[in-house]
Amino acid sequence: MKQIDRKLLRSVVSILSLVVLFTLVASPAAAGEYANALKDVKGIKAVFDVSQGSPGVSNAIFWAVKNVYEDGTAKSLPEKPQIAIVFHGPAVKLISADRSGFKKEDYGEIDKFQEMIRQLKKDGVRLEVCLYAAKVMKVDPATILPEIDRVGNGFISVIGYQNQGYAAVRVP
Repeated sequence: MKQIDRKLLRSVVSILSLVVLFTLVASPAAAGEYANALKDVKGIKAVFDVSQGSPGVSNAIFWAVKNVYEDGTAKSLPEKPQIAIVFHGPAVKLISADRSGFKKEDYGEIDKFQEMIRQLKKDGVRLEVCLYAAKVMKVDPATILPEIDRVGNGFISVIGYQNQGYAAVRVP
């Protein structure tokens, strides 16, 4: 009986050793194309400072923003990705129910963008709009999507996120 227990123990130890060895060897490979950029990174924390106001361009950019936290490499890091988006300038018009100032042919792109914003919120992305920018852009705060938190000055939010360790990504 002791002979069988020893063999079983050796087998378990051998298998665990192989798993640990494979994990250590595979970890750098898991980072793949981001091996240099993500070296010693425990998790991704980013705040996107968005002023881009073109519906079509914003849809293309926000696909990439969404990909930041959906990317397998980012998800494989020890800490869950944390993403925040702060809207300024012309981008404030894209998150409003008021379509004035846009051409009718842009409405489909705006709908697509606003649906993406709703999905980002469901995914746990923090969304904020600068009310000073809304005032300057003549956007009634009551028309802004309810998924987006209102802040008096979006620059304070961006600075605050940076001080919490978020990398700032500017989307002009």
